[in-house]
Amino acid sequence: MRTLWGKFMRPRVPLPTRTERWVTEDDDFLDLHRLDAPAGAPRLLILHGLEGTVRSHYAGGLLQEARRRGWAADLLIFRSCGDEPNRALRFYHSGETSDLDAVVRRLIAEDATRPLLMAGVSLGGNVLLKWLGEQGARAPEQLRAAAAVSVPFDLARGSRFLDRGFSRFYQAHFLRSLRRKAIGKSALYPRSIRPEVVRGARTLYEFDDLVTAPVHGFRDADDYYTRSSSLHFLSRVRKPTLLLSAHDDPFLPSEVLDEVRALANQNPSLHLEFVQRGGHVGFISGTVPWRPFYYAEWRVAEFLSAALENALVTSSKGKRT
Repeated sequence: MRTLWGKFMRPRVPLPTRTERWVTEDDDFLDLHRLDAPAGAPRLLILHGLEGTVRSHYAGGLLQEARRRGWAADLLIFRSCGDEPNRALRFYHSGETSDLDAVVRRLIAEDATRPLLMAGVSLGGNVLLKWLGEQGARAPEQLRAAAAVSVPFDLARGSRFLDRGFSRFYQAHFLRSLRRKAIGKSALYPRSIRPEVVRGARTLYEFDDLVTAPVHGFRDADDYYTRSSSLHFLSRVRKPTLLLSAHDDPFLPSEVLDEVRALANQNPSLHLEFVQRGGHVGFISGTVPWRPFYYAEWRVAEFLSAALENALVTSSKGKRT
């Protein structure tokens, strides 16, 4: 219920964002929805989930939290998730970190004095954690902290879990959108994507096996899942990072969170908050239905804010010694 409420019932609040289009090295483009703030204010970079858009409820919630705290913020729209299809054959997937890395470097180049914060949700959380693991101790000094919500840490088990019980409802929702986009792209790249093959995908696993994997250079879906699952990168994360998930997440079997906890026990950079009830990007609480409290975005902002304060204290101590 928490998952459905957040996605379908939560009202959207307009925000004063502006859209910028950044050209990529391969002559494609990325769109960013930008929330401005005074010079020197922290900047929050937000990564959305599977088939997310600027209209995703959690994106608006995180942008609101940034605005309330006086932060600048940028919502990165992954390739093919904007209002206009991207130009290249490639689109986005759970392990694609090159676009994220390019955006981070450009944001820092714009103003290297701004502290950078990052938040990823669902697929975006997996991308974020994989990138943090890839960076390890080389992560930019401007990056103070990160937070990842409802991450599908193990893509293979998550994919199988979505093909069971009520979770098939969510799978069908995503498949309709993914198939539509892939069929549209087949008109531009008929040798790489065939409509009849796309229509034959009846599960997310089959779509990833028939479309995502071959388009992006993986051997098959299993290869894609193995190389892209953030579970394999958690041990190398070196920035303070909040992992917020729920045991009743319909996108992931609960035992995966036990494995994440075991890894986090060996890495002081990882801060776990695994609750029993929260659904997938739900985390709705409150005493009355007409006044819900959206915990996830608030908790992310609180964690990131505390990390900023800790960084200031550490910096001040360093200057006095």
